[in-house]
Amino acid sequence: MSSNAQLTTGPEALEPGQGPPPVLDATGVAKAYTRWRRLSRRKVPVLTGADLALAAGEVVGLVGENGSGKTTLMRILVGDLAADSGTVRLSGTMGYCPQQPIVYPRLTCDEHFELFGAAHGMRPAAQRDATGDLYAQLGFERYSSTRADQLSGGTLAKLNLGLALLPDPDVLLLDEPYAGFDWDTYQKFWGMVAERRTRGRSVLIISHFIADEQRFDRVIKLSDGRTWSS
Repeated sequence: MSSNAQLTTGPEALEPGQGPPPVLDATGVAKAYTRWRRLSRRKVPVLTGADLALAAGEVVGLVGENGSGKTTLMRILVGDLAADSGTVRLSGTMGYCPQQPIVYPRLTCDEHFELFGAAHGMRPAAQRDATGDLYAQLGFERYSSTRADQLSGGTLAKLNLGLALLPDPDVLLLDEPYAGFDWDTYQKFWGMVAERRTRGRSVLIISHFIADEQRFDRVIKLSDGRTWSS
């Protein structure tokens, strides 16, 4: 992040009488982009002080119109984009499922899981076990040796989600995760979310609209550069 923003990891000290700290805590996050017009430039604010806290075992939705800054905030939370100001504190590990899958076209699904497992420092046996579980849960094991550039959009979405889930992160951030899912995969997805909640894992789901609101512990709205509890 920039010199005006702070990103920290690890547990924070608690004041006497306080409960456990959030596993993810963003405060006062601001971001503006530079827009050029002819020979002049101007700053266009996207986030003007967004706050978001995620407790252990909590499933939270973040909703906003297209262009409201949802993906910008997500990229800042995962450290992919520097904020202009604000703080982001993370306690534990994080998994990220971007809206557009970031894959290697010539690698198979198996090769993706092996590569991502190595990047996360997973032992080969643990990576293979986790991969097998994800294939079974999401129902795409028959594509294990299929290259990414030969997958359908729905199967590519499953691979995208599986790679984020592979290391069993404490915090899972999902940007429009089920846009390409059929009904059966959509139901499997929510089963996996519920299972993670019972184990104290946290999930943040970003979408331009929220269906099945009862599945969430909270829904937060992003508008005018700020977050609001709905």
